Amino acid sequence: MENSLITADAVEISEFPHLAQKYSVRGVPKTVINEEYVIEGSGPESMLLSTILEAVEKTGSG
Repeated sequence: MENSLITADAVEISEFPHLAQKYSVRGVPKTVINEEYVIEGSGPESMLLSTILEAVEKTGSG
């Protein structure tokens, strides 16, 4: 589902080392949601979904 309120960026850390440093990237993939919620490494889809829902609940966007 497409939503104009949701954006995603993929960054090649070897090309943008300052971003890797800013977000303390130690493993890939690293997902950062609203600059506050972080998932590092691969995991089940349910983990990503629960983190997104937690972020939405906190911001009142749901």
